Amino acid sequence: MVEIRQRAVPTTGSEKDHDQVKVPLPGSASNRLDKKDIDKKVEQIRTLNLLRLVLSLAGLGAVLWFGYKTVYPILFQSSKTPSDTQTQLPGSGFGSGSGSGYGSKFGKTLLPNEQPSPVGGIKLDADIEKREAVKDAFVWSWNAYEKYAWGADEFSPLSKSGSNLTSAGGVGYTIVDSLDALLVFDLIPEYERARDWCKNELNFDKDATFNTFETTIRILGGLLSAHYLTSVHPSSSVQADSPLYLELAVDLGERLLGAFSSPSGIPWSGINLATRNGIPDKDNQGVASLAEAASLQLELKYLSHLTGDYVYWRKAEKVSEIIRGEAVHDGIAPIFINPMNGQFVASEIRLGSRGDSYYEYLLKQYLQTDRQEPVYRDMYDEAMGGIKKHLIGQTKKSGLIFTQELHPARHPRDQTQTWQIVPKQDHLVCFLGGSFILGLTEGGKKPVDWKVLDERDMEDFIVGKGIVESCMKTHDTATGLAPEIAMFVQWSDEQRAQTEDWYIKPNQNGVLIDGRNILRPETVESLFLAYRSTGDEKYREWGWQVFQAFQKWCKVPSGGYAGIEDVQTVPPKQLDRMETFWLAETLKYLYLLFDDSDHIPLDKHIFNTEAHILPVFQPGYISPFATS
Repeated sequence: MVEIRQRAVPTTGSEKDHDQVKVPLPGSASNRLDKKDIDKKVEQIRTLNLLRLVLSLAGLGAVLWFGYKTVYPILFQSSKTPSDTQTQLPGSGFGSGSGSGYGSKFGKTLLPNEQPSPVGGIKLDADIEKREAVKDAFVWSWNAYEKYAWGADEFSPLSKSGSNLTSAGGVGYTIVDSLDALLVFDLIPEYERARDWCKNELNFDKDATFNTFETTIRILGGLLSAHYLTSVHPSSSVQADSPLYLELAVDLGERLLGAFSSPSGIPWSGINLATRNGIPDKDNQGVASLAEAASLQLELKYLSHLTGDYVYWRKAEKVSEIIRGEAVHDGIAPIFINPMNGQFVASEIRLGSRGDSYYEYLLKQYLQTDRQEPVYRDMYDEAMGGIKKHLIGQTKKSGLIFTQELHPARHPRDQTQTWQIVPKQDHLVCFLGGSFILGLTEGGKKPVDWKVLDERDMEDFIVGKGIVESCMKTHDTATGLAPEIAMFVQWSDEQRAQTEDWYIKPNQNGVLIDGRNILRPETVESLFLAYRSTGDEKYREWGWQVFQAFQKWCKVPSGGYAGIEDVQTVPPKQLDRMETFWLAETLKYLYLLFDDSDHIPLDKHIFNTEAHILPVFQPGYISPFATS
């Protein structure tokens, strides 16, 4: 028989008898398997092979499914379904030269029903009935404040009380924020009482920390606007008030300079108005937000123009120069910047809170100085291009155009730095639709042939009016009011994307933050700018719908208006707070939406981010940066 021999292991003595080991092969007489055992083993092998085949097919199926869900959309559906995480800034498909983006989808020309009225931005008549209804709402709000909270910074309409920002005393938050609105509404007796309070009571020597940004846009902006509007008022007695507001503005401006004492020149988030010391933001490790640092320019530059002291202008302009050097993502930037070194901190890129008014002020700085500082138009165009390229989405169900955020993330495969798309749109972002349209017309100074727009202008108009429309769609709630935050449905959520465009996130621990409405102005701001620029009556119709919803659910029987806790609940629970921007912005924009276009014309005025009205002027100072 055939034998298999193992290599002998060296041995001695009696072990030699065992130096060869004979191992019989299967089938030998000493260890033969019968037929039943053989059949059993064959069956086991067949079963094992079948199991291996099933597992291989399952693995192949998983690989094919993964490829279909990831690689296929990237290669063939990138304009529709952006992946949630990419190593570069994700692209949205918008933007000139994108080839397959939304610009080419919508075409190079507007349909007849999409073309704005030829009278847009030239001469629009007032809708007196609706305008006066808005004025009545302002009077209802102001009288309640004057009755229950006069002199206080803030008003609580349900408890009929007022409060101040700090224990050091009030700084005129509501009164100063409302001065130009009182003049716009032609409420002269009410204005005179507010003027007297400013003259006799307003004092900025407060040993407490105030927010640099809010103090600038609300109080400094309010004083500068009051100075301007009184200086051009037809009444000589009102004109005589103009020096009062400039004197107060200079006092406040001097105190605010301390915020710019950081090593880089990026302003600290807080300011002690008495000591004039800048205060870092303790809640955010001392960093400043993009919007707070870069939304002081309109106010400080106008103060320099009025006084001839360009220290304010240079402080503000330096911030813009730093950001221009740092904003490397197609003109869009993270929301946090470090005042110690002037560098951006890894953080979200978004157009809502902490980012919004930076982009708003790029265009408005260009318009404020009568288009004499082209750097801001260049920065604006680059930023709008970056927004269209990276931050615009479109829903599958209705094709709504919306904005999204980019959040820093780690790639799951190799942990490298990447960005995650979050389809979240703050109500704050709704300013952007009107801003896009304002950028087309430049307040009426740029001739626009709506029938023949170049590619960039076409994209800007489509995106601008699309954002206005999606913001109005978020008013499709039980109350007719929009939530604080809307989430839009991504294409990758296949089932939901077929039936829904947007939703409100459920409450967290019983607190519904996203579903609130706190009387914000951004949607009606865009409606005002879009109507003045195009003459399209739908913007007035939408504004009236929003106003009626405010009237129905936010009006307080004893006086004033209040925000609501949940826009999806009827009747909603009211919040005990009437924000100052309700008087300064929301009602002012609604009033001007229904007023004629000769009142505060856009070719002669700009609005700061608190809707304070400032004039367009010829600059007496232009730096090399401004023309670079």
